[in-house]
Amino acid sequence: MIRMSKFLLAPPIAFLMFLLLSLGLSKVTGLFAAKGKFSVGKTKAYACGEEVIDQKILPDYSMFFPFAFFFTIMHVVTLIVATDPSGISPISVLYLLVAVTAIFILFRR
Repeated sequence: MIRMSKFLLAPPIAFLMFLLLSLGLSKVTGLFAAKGKFSVGKTKAYACGEEVIDQKILPDYSMFFPFAFFFTIMHVVTLIVATDPSGISPISVLYLLVAVTAIFILFRR
């Protein structure tokens, strides 16, 4: 016989419970939402009560690539070296050398 605590922890049952909970919460909070397409303040930015002038912001992603590349290199090298069953093997050393070279190339002036 399945105990109730085990039954409620089964993934499909837990998923359905959280799905129903989130749908109910969505319906309850929807009662407090601004209604209509042209409600006052519905499309305005919220800044803790401060009036914000609408403006288009174009973020600069020029520094995103170096940081993303750096973290990708570090994570892959860490994964390869840490999961090498023979300790430090030639492939691990190769990965480390390539990573160091890539980091020097990435942050050169």
